[in-house]
Amino acid sequence: MPYNRLRVHLEKCALEYGCPAAKNFFIGRFEAPLPTATQCNARCLGCLSLQKKGKISHCQDRISFTPTPDEICEIAICHIGRVNHAIVSFGQGCEGDPLMAAEVIIPAIEKIRKITTKGTINVNTNASKPDVLEKMFDAGLDSIRVSLNSVQERCYNAYFRPQGYKFDDVLTSIDLGIKKGKHVSLNYLNCPGFTDSSGEVEAFMKFLTRYRINFIQWRNLNYDPKSYFKEMEKAAFFGEPVGMVDLFNKIKKTFPEVAFGYFNPAKENFK
Repeated sequence: MPYNRLRVHLEKCALEYGCPAAKNFFIGRFEAPLPTATQCNARCLGCLSLQKKGKISHCQDRISFTPTPDEICEIAICHIGRVNHAIVSFGQGCEGDPLMAAEVIIPAIEKIRKITTKGTINVNTNASKPDVLEKMFDAGLDSIRVSLNSVQERCYNAYFRPQGYKFDDVLTSIDLGIKKGKHVSLNYLNCPGFTDSSGEVEAFMKFLTRYRINFIQWRNLNYDPKSYFKEMEKAAFFGEPVGMVDLFNKIKKTFPEVAFGYFNPAKENFK
């Protein structure tokens, strides 16, 4: 693919940044990334690709161009064609939010699905635009992974700092995915001491009762814990921690149908 700009970008990610997802594409295994979006409508405190203030820089540069649907499709079809139970995903650490690049992602999904029904097409997103997400589902999107640090609106807002959307939009998107029979995962950015606090646990159990999601990916929050606690204390009183193991066991007992993991599953393994 000598003229595919997205392939060139992934090469840099694999060789300079050591990105495991980019490596997957070149090795030919598991989940391959399809970074696309140059913009984001959140200003996350721990953003991996854009930090304008502070002493610690972002981990990698954000993608500086928008790939064409053909460039995206070429990468996806290559990966799906040579990997069993392949996954291709929009929404990576080197980009903004993919819902901001719907004008190229939707036709790219349509192109992929015209060529093959194989492979899982996933989007990792802040789920801020349910109307856009619905069009992606209709185009052939199989699954979504929604990033949350908290299911309490004030705590969510304190970390994600949404620009032009509300927490209710995120909940609407989750509900939409469930109603359309798509696989819905949470990218639950956890920090012991807050995630297992009595206030967050109570809110999370209510959330799981209302939104029957399929999967929780327990991911370490990429942010200094002391600074994080300070921000969360400003947002809400969250109480004493119950312990992460106790939290896991409580969820497993109450919601045995919800799977735990760390990576996006292929559709062959959907519950």
